[in-house]
Amino acid sequence: MPTRRHILISGAALGMGAAMPAFARDADRPNPMPEELRKALERDPTSPVLGNPDGDITLTEFFDYNCPFCRKMVGTMQKLISSDPQLRVVYREWPVFGEGSVFAARASLASLDQGKYWQFHAALLGMKDRAVEATVMRVARKIGLDEEKLRADMNSPRVEEHIQMSGNLAEHMGLMGTPTFIAGDEGVFGEMSLKEIQGLVARGRTTLG
Repeated sequence: MPTRRHILISGAALGMGAAMPAFARDADRPNPMPEELRKALERDPTSPVLGNPDGDITLTEFFDYNCPFCRKMVGTMQKLISSDPQLRVVYREWPVFGEGSVFAARASLASLDQGKYWQFHAALLGMKDRAVEATVMRVARKIGLDEEKLRADMNSPRVEEHIQMSGNLAEHMGLMGTPTFIAGDEGVFGEMSLKEIQGLVARGRTTLG
């Protein structure tokens, strides 16, 4: 398991003061997330959203299809979403494990146009093989995606923008790697139990009221 690291998502702590405007500080929130950053993380129109789209808290996950710990988290995320009807989950495809990961991220994002993102996402994370072009397209065919359309949509500006933004956000916040989960003003890197990730969500709800 990668070393667990809790991260307070704040402009000052992450060296973003020069790039971000000044923000009023809440007495109970010494390191509030800048609203521009929260909007980019939680409301990017290119990002897949699962759970309740109108939920009262957003959990953002940065992940890679070739990350072994991301693969181990897929069942936990399914349980989390089904157990919390007010949870909104945003997925940030952050392909950091090479060309195969980039191909998988592009294909996964393209599957949104065919309404099968969750099925494809879960199937890719459930693979034993490494995610590369051949294995990704085999999974795509298995779940009934139109391969020709998928390949065309993989090169759309929306897909390019999402992947570029993931890298920019991760660099901006100094993220260590995948998986990283962010809720409220807090980020956690590494594999988590269901209880641990429920705790992160609960603290986010408390933080944001």
